[in-house]
Amino acid sequence: MCLICDRIKMIQNGTNPFFVKELETGYVVIGDNQHFYGYTLFLYKTHNHTELFQLDKEEKAKFMEEMTIVAEAVNNAFHPEKMNYELLGMGDAHLHWHLYPRVSGDIGSYGNHGKGPVWWYPMEKMYSDDNRPTQQQLEQLKERLLTELDKLLPA
Repeated sequence: MCLICDRIKMIQNGTNPFFVKELETGYVVIGDNQHFYGYTLFLYKTHNHTELFQLDKEEKAKFMEEMTIVAEAVNNAFHPEKMNYELLGMGDAHLHWHLYPRVSGDIGSYGNHGKGPVWWYPMEKMYSDDNRPTQQQLEQLKERLLTELDKLLPA
């Protein structure tokens, strides 16, 4: 079983503390670690496709549209200088977007004099327990994001 599928089962069971909102094609969750403040994921609902090109035209368009709505909500909630988007899948071959709100200096002196993609920051630092939000911080992150999602999504 994949980690994303496990997380989705937790959402469906009401036990995923990082869950924010269900959309038509996926689930919005706050990232477990918050080195990049507001880090959010958008998880495709099923594991029956592992590549964007495998989705039919309508589903692909809806998934992409919803991802951009989530990205806009992340931007509005956390006010980064730039948004970074990743859809990788070698770790978990389940369609899911990583949405990284970025600000100057967020990778320290790593990368190209402090500039570059998130993966130029050491994983052990990015995923350190020091970057896990407290319960209160997590609730604040979720509330801010949900407020912005609700403004952008049709009623």
